[in-house]
Amino acid sequence: MTSSAHLNPSLQSFGTGLSGTVIRRGDAGYDQARRVWNGMIDRSPAAIFRCSSTADVVAAVNFAREEGLALAVRGGGHNAAGLALVDDGLVIDLSGMRGVRVDADKRVAYVQGGTLWRDLDAATHAHGLATTGGLISSTGVGGLTLGGGLGWLMRQHGLACDNVLAVEIVTADGQVRRASATENPDLFWAVRGGGGNFGVVTSFEFRLHPMRTLYAGMLVFPGPQAPQVLRRYREVAESAPDELTVFAAMMTSPDGQPIIAIFPAYNGPVNKAEAAVKPFRDLGPVADQVQEMPYPALQSMLDDGFPSGLHVYWRSDFLKGLPHEALDTLVDRFQAITSPLSALLIEQFGGAVARVSADETAFAQRDAMFNLAIVSRWMEPANPSIHTDWARQTSAAIRPFASGGVYVNYLGEEGADRVKAAYGPKYEKLVAVKKKYDPKNLFRVNQNIQP
Repeated sequence: MTSSAHLNPSLQSFGTGLSGTVIRRGDAGYDQARRVWNGMIDRSPAAIFRCSSTADVVAAVNFAREEGLALAVRGGGHNAAGLALVDDGLVIDLSGMRGVRVDADKRVAYVQGGTLWRDLDAATHAHGLATTGGLISSTGVGGLTLGGGLGWLMRQHGLACDNVLAVEIVTADGQVRRASATENPDLFWAVRGGGGNFGVVTSFEFRLHPMRTLYAGMLVFPGPQAPQVLRRYREVAESAPDELTVFAAMMTSPDGQPIIAIFPAYNGPVNKAEAAVKPFRDLGPVADQVQEMPYPALQSMLDDGFPSGLHVYWRSDFLKGLPHEALDTLVDRFQAITSPLSALLIEQFGGAVARVSADETAFAQRDAMFNLAIVSRWMEPANPSIHTDWARQTSAAIRPFASGGVYVNYLGEEGADRVKAAYGPKYEKLVAVKKKYDPKNLFRVNQNIQP
């Protein structure tokens, strides 16, 4: 692999006079700086620029464009496909831009582009406020939100992107633009679901909602009970009020036993929450950790189960529903797992997600009932194809029950057709916005919408 630091003498002087830090290949700290959440990703950028201001981002975008360097943007580095890094190119690393300011009277949070969900949740919780965010607290706010943004509050308050009021974004020409309902509305439409295709978002404004505690946690059942538990899950999910979001997961317990776990989150009075969870408790869980808890505790509840550094390969499909045959297929496929770290996760949609009008944002899967995440994970680097094949075969087996759509944040490197499947009828409009703001496709290290 040639080092573009040698091909590109200007890369040696890049960063002079800027407030951020340039980490070049060979520098101390380089290997740590290029590490991301998915341990399978091993990419070697020519340089990583840890920005500390919007001016730094502008300088980096201009430099990459003028020098013809491939450009990647890193927020939290949680993307399973490893799209926060690019071989031999320049990485804009936003981890030095994690400031959050909360205006409690207006119920608005002003959030820098490198912020993690744990940063935002802590800042808003102090005021008894919250917004829809991801399921793992170390996830970056930016990447999750730009792709749509699933979370525990989505059935009540919409996706993360539905709560965005405005963004500040550096586009491919190096201009700093504000996008909102009234300023650059085409760009505002596109960044709410269209991913990182349109520029580097240096700050977000989020709508906040009153929220201190939820009734939430985990109910655990033995693996052999999976068919019964999944059927109960479907019954509850299909009639759930907006206040209740329920996920289900087939996974392996720390002592090596197959289990099925139900994760309810109810935002409302405890007596109503207990009634909502009762159908699951009636099945006799072997562990019941559902209780009233602060929102940040719920947001970090799954962190230990998704540590950084494991080898991860995802597949994902939106499901039209959960007929018996689909549930039986999932049970069969879980029994065929190739690693005790792998899991099948069903995420409930509907509620407020489905009520946002179809043309309001670029997010295109609002009529889905459920999202299936096929999470293949393993420790050792040897023979990864065993594990990736299991995920692919599981995706193929569930395809008859899938809507054909896919959540862009869960896409691997699966080709242009799958990117189109993420956007469906909105794809052509996204292409038009891309042509306007990034005609030469500078921002292409992503689930790419080609101009």
